[in-house]
Amino acid sequence: MKHEITTMNTKKSLANALRRAMEKKTFSKITVSEIIEDCGVNRKTFYYHFRDIYDLLRWMLEQDAIEIVKKFDLIEDYSEAINFVMNYVEENEHIINCAYDSIGHDHVKSFFYSDFIALMNSLIVSAEKRMGRTLTDSYRDFLSKFYTEALSGMLMEWICRKNTIDRDQIISYISSTIRISLTEILYSLGTEQ
Repeated sequence: MKHEITTMNTKKSLANALRRAMEKKTFSKITVSEIIEDCGVNRKTFYYHFRDIYDLLRWMLEQDAIEIVKKFDLIEDYSEAINFVMNYVEENEHIINCAYDSIGHDHVKSFFYSDFIALMNSLIVSAEKRMGRTLTDSYRDFLSKFYTEALSGMLMEWICRKNTIDRDQIISYISSTIRISLTEILYSLGTEQ
C-alpha cells in the first residue's frame, strides 16, 4: 500500500511539473530533463512510471477527467458526464491548446478516443441490461467505436470552434442522439435476454 501511495505521488508530481512547463512553452518543446529537474527525481524514475512525455500527458488527462467520468452512471448521467468533460476542457484550456498546437488534432483526439471507447462500451452494456436486450459482440464493438468517434470528434470540434458552437446545444444533441439511437438499435437489432 505504501508503494502505491508513493507511486501515485510521484506520478502526480511529474504531471504537475508538466502542467507548469505547458504554461510556459509548447508541448513539443518540453523535455523529460525539464520535468525531472522540476520534480527533483531522476530520469530512471520518470521512465519507471511513463514511456515518454505523451504517456505522462495521457495519464494526466485521464486522472483529471476520465477517471471521474467513469464514476458517473452513464445510463442516467451521460449528459452530466459530457458536461463535466467540457468543463474540464474549459478550465484547462491552456493545457489542451498547448497539446493541440504541438501534437495536432489527431493526437489529442486519440487521447479522448482511447478512454471514451471503454466508457461507450460500458454505456451500451448497461443499456442492454436495462432493456433486457443483447447485441452481438461484433455489433457492440462497432457501436462503441461509432459513438466514440462521434463523441471525440464533436468534442474536438467544440475545442477548436468553442466561440462559435453553443455548448448546451452540443450536450443536448449528443445526449439525445445516443439515447434515441441506442434505444432504437437495441429494440431493432438486439435479441431478448
